[in-house]
Amino acid sequence: MRRDPRTVAVVVSDGAPLFETAIPLSVFGVDRTDSGGPRYRVVAVAADDDAETPTTTAGIGLGNLHRVDAIDGAGIVVVPTWSDPDRTPPASLTAALRRAHDDGATIVGLCLGAFVLAAAGLLDGRRATTHWRWAALLREKYPAVDVDVNVLYVDEDTVVTSAGTAAGIDACLALVRRLDGAHAAGAVARRMVVSPHRAGGQAQFVDIMPPRPRDDTIGALLDWALANLHHPLTVDQLAARLNTSRRTLDRHFRAATGTSPLQWLLHQRILAAQRLLETTTLPVEHVAAAVGFSSAIALRPHFRQIVGVSPRQYRESFSPSP
Repeated sequence: MRRDPRTVAVVVSDGAPLFETAIPLSVFGVDRTDSGGPRYRVVAVAADDDAETPTTTAGIGLGNLHRVDAIDGAGIVVVPTWSDPDRTPPASLTAALRRAHDDGATIVGLCLGAFVLAAAGLLDGRRATTHWRWAALLREKYPAVDVDVNVLYVDEDTVVTSAGTAAGIDACLALVRRLDGAHAAGAVARRMVVSPHRAGGQAQFVDIMPPRPRDDTIGALLDWALANLHHPLTVDQLAARLNTSRRTLDRHFRAATGTSPLQWLLHQRILAAQRLLETTTLPVEHVAAAVGFSSAIALRPHFRQIVGVSPRQYRESFSPSP
């Protein structure tokens, strides 16, 4: 089947968020050739030929859409989102995606769109990602998929998936960069006023605070530790607080929280550091001291390991101050 490599089919589904749906329409569908951007032809396709006019979560109806068979002429097919990860995609849509992939088209699933690609069997045996909140469900529903929640997007050549919402922009720009070069991707990014390539992965956006355990003794210990994170607490100090051995503390702590006391302390310090970087202009050295690290040098490698970016990069992404 003949496909135009410059035609991008964007699948529009009923009940989908408007922002996610609009991402590929903006990246590929706006003429930015005067700034050095590439030219594509975008075809908006209804996910289900039998459905009424798709309506976004904002209640906006989207009309004048092409039928699913319009996918058959596209060299790139983007499923920008999906209304519900438990909703089974129409058979006509998954069949069209498989045909496109078999013909050599690039298939893209942004955010919950990864569930549609998985339903079509296109992610079996592949590394893929989706919104961090739904990653566990993707693993459960499609165990043949290698789900990586620590990245903004995964480019597997003919199959591309992204994390949630704005990560779809990262994935689409990465595809432009692969197809048309860094200059073209940079031109699109400048016009959209976004970074052409963001550092780090989803970890910087995930709230890592675990739920309070049912064990009241351990719960009280966690409350005390959180109130004293600015001190250089040790596991031995936590054990002494409960008048127990380190080994006994470790056993009860793991049963209550699912992690070790040392790892819990480290994660809470990093979480507290994130909040300070987001809401204050304190120097990184002072942030480190405020959350119990001996220095910024001690904070940085742990922060990068858990969050995926440096404290400075994190602040640049989240702080309201430049």
